[in-house]
Amino acid sequence: MTSPATMRAVRLVRPGHPVELHEIAVPTPGPHDVLIRVRAAGICHSDVHYRAGRSRVEPLPLTLGHEVAGEIAAVGAEVRTRAVGDRVCLHYLVICGQCDHCLAGREQFCGTGLMLGHFTDGGWAEYLVVPERNAVRLPDTVSFEHGAVMMCSSATSLHALRKGRVAAGDTVLVVGAGGLGLSAVQIARELGASRVIAADRSADKLTLAEQCGAVPLDVSGMSPADAAQAVRARAGGEGVNVALELVGHADTVQLALKSVAPLGRAVIVGLNDVPVPVDTYRDLIGREGELIGSNDHLLSELEELTAMAARGALVLDRVVTQRVPLDAAPINAVLDALEQHRAPARTVVVP
Repeated sequence: MTSPATMRAVRLVRPGHPVELHEIAVPTPGPHDVLIRVRAAGICHSDVHYRAGRSRVEPLPLTLGHEVAGEIAAVGAEVRTRAVGDRVCLHYLVICGQCDHCLAGREQFCGTGLMLGHFTDGGWAEYLVVPERNAVRLPDTVSFEHGAVMMCSSATSLHALRKGRVAAGDTVLVVGAGGLGLSAVQIARELGASRVIAADRSADKLTLAEQCGAVPLDVSGMSPADAAQAVRARAGGEGVNVALELVGHADTVQLALKSVAPLGRAVIVGLNDVPVPVDTYRDLIGREGELIGSNDHLLSELEELTAMAARGALVLDRVVTQRVPLDAAPINAVLDALEQHRAPARTVVVP
């Protein structure tokens, strides 16, 4: 497989401005690296924050895109476990592999870790280079588009559900039925949850969540307290064992907190820089509830995800609902729609 000297890449040049299409050199893999020909790259709500400048991105200009799948086009001289032509999806954290955190399987805390599309070039391009360890085998039965989306939305949901200690028979609330939420509904059921409630304000997204196995709850116009009361009614009275907050608003964080049963866990994933009022007695102390933060995911969880997808336990046909070419205009349009909370569940860039 021969790669060209230059390639197209959609890059962030200045925060607060649209991303731009550039022609840049194809990167050269080092001895322990693999060169990936990108076949699909997701557009995540985090990319909205990067473009807007709400989350630091460097060095600029930088190619965005952290949900990536493709095939190996070239390998470095010391690569032993991957070969040209392998179908892979990419763990988005490029780590040292040697520090205490990395050796203990807590690579999201690696002191020198770099996230694809955030602090090192990502997948809104025709090619990119990653270390061999970051290339996770993608089963032949799983499409590149689904493999890409699994690398963030599905993986983040799995990690958050693990943080919430979901167990057989639990009732789970998923707040936000977008790309992460639709994966979370299916993964929660696979982990043994007996009932999953999906809360959102979009009728279309709730329909998709119901098709994935959730009890839909439209919280349009409801206060967090009223929405939590509706959740408890659907959960049998006391509340849910685990509430997963995937939106990133003060109201949805409060909804998650107020919906948990005694000894319940509210796991917060959605990005939000607004202070959230917490009634420490009613929401936490009185119920011995837990408020848990969840960030990123682990390399060890990705093989579990790909196995779920291969056996049909995680189906992403309803999650990947739009495809756009590798060009600045359609990608900016999707980012605009995400900013306004009117985008479809997940859009994938197909170079």
